Amino acid sequence: MSVVVFIDTRGDKLPKAAQEALTYGKHIAAKLGGGVTAVTFGDGANLEGLGAFGATKVVVAKGVKTIESQQLTKLVADTATTEKAQVIVCVHDGTGKAVAPRVAARLKAGHVAGAIGLPNMDGGFQVKRNVFSGKAQAWVSITSPVKVISMMANSIPIESNGSPATVSDFGGDLGAARVTVKEVRKSGGGINLPEAEIVVSAGRGMKGPEFWAPVEELAKELGAATACSRPVADMHWRPHHEHVGQTGVAIRPNCYIAIGISGAIQHLAGVNQSKVIAVINKDPEAPFFKAADYGIIGDAAEVLPQLIAAAKKLNAER
Repeated sequence: MSVVVFIDTRGDKLPKAAQEALTYGKHIAAKLGGGVTAVTFGDGANLEGLGAFGATKVVVAKGVKTIESQQLTKLVADTATTEKAQVIVCVHDGTGKAVAPRVAARLKAGHVAGAIGLPNMDGGFQVKRNVFSGKAQAWVSITSPVKVISMMANSIPIESNGSPATVSDFGGDLGAARVTVKEVRKSGGGINLPEAEIVVSAGRGMKGPEFWAPVEELAKELGAATACSRPVADMHWRPHHEHVGQTGVAIRPNCYIAIGISGAIQHLAGVNQSKVIAVINKDPEAPFFKAADYGIIGDAAEVLPQLIAAAKKLNAER
């Protein structure tokens, strides 16, 4: 039996989350004794290269140019049926959240959203995920013949040691799109926040958007993405796509640096799965220090220049 991995390959390069999903599927397929079929759509280039991350074959629906949940659900479900897939893997992003539960309903499959590690397949099929806004973790058993998993970014290391995959066009009828895209507004360049390994984030303690230059400079020196707390986004100091927290983007970077953020529970819910949390705040009673691995009590205006200088020195020595 095979594993089907649904990914979006429309960009200029393959997203890190897609590489992780393929690696994730490869490990499951190895235990099941099958192969990995990548399912995608649009006009992505070098689809044979998906084999490097574990795909043995690629099925692409070139006629689908935009995210249309009904069409993509049929694409994944029909491919999974044809391939006799036992496990279907999606990325836990906006597209995956729209497609995975629909596929599960169509195939009468058990579904676990937001997996954070490889499943335990010894005597069953259990998937680990966060519960209670990341305050705890649970193992969820899937007992249905077909299983659907959407996995969080930064859940497993990427492996790229496979051979080229075979590519074929999807031959089924996906029906007419029900959604018409009239305009696309891109959030801008830089590192994709959910995929970033290092994130530099700041809050109201920066006192205004005009003081954000050191935050951006530190992020640049560290090769990091920038983020912010909800009040900062609500006051339009920073764009809303940078808002991390319970009501924003949930992230799991290797290192999260919080500058001038108090650490309210709503913010912590979106970042507490970070491997290392470093906090800079001049208030020694800030709640964030209780969740931090490292903390600096001090004014950001004085601390940031020293961190930037240290980062520049480190880069110069590499």
